[in-house]
Amino acid sequence: MYLYSLLEVSEQATNVVKWISVGAVILLLGVIVLISWLNKRKFDAKRIAFAGVCVAMSFVLALLKVSPIQYGGSITLASFVPILIYAYVFGPADGFLVGLIHGLLNFIEDPYILTPATFIFDYLLAFASVGVMGFFGKMNRKEKGCAPLVLGAVCVFSIRFLSHLASGMIFFLQDAVWVSLPAWATGNAFVYSFIYQCIYVPADALLATLALVALCKTGVLDALTKIIKKNDQ
Repeated sequence: MYLYSLLEVSEQATNVVKWISVGAVILLLGVIVLISWLNKRKFDAKRIAFAGVCVAMSFVLALLKVSPIQYGGSITLASFVPILIYAYVFGPADGFLVGLIHGLLNFIEDPYILTPATFIFDYLLAFASVGVMGFFGKMNRKEKGCAPLVLGAVCVFSIRFLSHLASGMIFFLQDAVWVSLPAWATGNAFVYSFIYQCIYVPADALLATLALVALCKTGVLDALTKIIKKNDQ
């Protein structure tokens, strides 16, 4: 309990963390340049422009949501799809950074945390999971083949689910019970958080996966990928 009291951040302190996260975004931009230099890869205007477009699209789609539960946990209009495509095309390193930036922007837009630990799980790790899609972009696939995309989406949302699960357990252990559930569910932090995440994460994952499959089957994804990769070194 001492650890939790040490990490506890009141709602009044959320604004402080918000501005800290703004500084983190600036730091991330520096990290992007550093990684580009270490990889001896030109981080050109085109790559940055596509990153900006994809993050902006994901951010707008994230605003189109329904919230079946209070205090977070929304089902969005496939908001992860643009940044998943970016990660698929440009690889895990770029996807990881774009996911982090998207997570921080979401936090800035609607900040709510109880501890720094939950901030890390809910806004950093959960969104940085997008980078995993980059590994599946290296897989060979036939034109309009969807297997790598579906597998990548499943892995990304599985990591996101686990991140939110850990965050929910921390919330629960601080007696932060938000949703009325049967006694058997509220008696255990893991069970409570697991049920809580199941209310919205699978639905959000399903919408994103269906959107990816639709883009894939219609040939839109292949056409978009060719445009993005054209003259990209």
